[in-house]
Amino acid sequence: MATKTGLSYPGKLRIIGGRWRGRRLSIPEAEGLRPTPDRVRETLFNWLQPYIAGASCLDLFAGTGALCLEALSRGAGQVVMVEKNAHVVESLRQHVAILQALNAGVVQADAVDFLRQTPQPFDIVFLDPPFNSDLIAPCAELVETNGWIKRGGFVYVEAPSQVDVLPLPATWELIRSKKAGQVGYHLAQKTG
Repeated sequence: MATKTGLSYPGKLRIIGGRWRGRRLSIPEAEGLRPTPDRVRETLFNWLQPYIAGASCLDLFAGTGALCLEALSRGAGQVVMVEKNAHVVESLRQHVAILQALNAGVVQADAVDFLRQTPQPFDIVFLDPPFNSDLIAPCAELVETNGWIKRGGFVYVEAPSQVDVLPLPATWELIRSKKAGQVGYHLAQKTG
């Protein structure tokens, strides 16, 4: 299969570590859905390994659920996956049921609208909006100003590799940054 971007579309999500390691889940094809590549997830979770056990995680553009399902597989305590597309939300709910992931929530909502609600602070926030959007800056600002990330918590940001400067709040310190093909991936920590 190929997406509208012309890239190869996997059709399956493979969990790469933890208790569900090797499990494959079918994923729907949807406009803008861009699963985080395995090698990027492997690096990210190596970065997060000291912090993932028992962590609460929020994924604002859940898509395939790769990031939160990987986090749960590796010992996260609770995850909330936010996704706007109803077809993709149904797929996420099926994955949660198949894995019997009782500590996973799926919310059908626009990420910006979701962040305007009364916050629940999380240990880790995944911010991986569609590449053709300008949603990193407004979402990062809402995560910070509305209190969605705990002090000392981590924010993972995925962006096109050609983005050199991420629009992050001054209270976030960029601690890791790498590129893999068309993907730039970054880990920031809330220090203030």
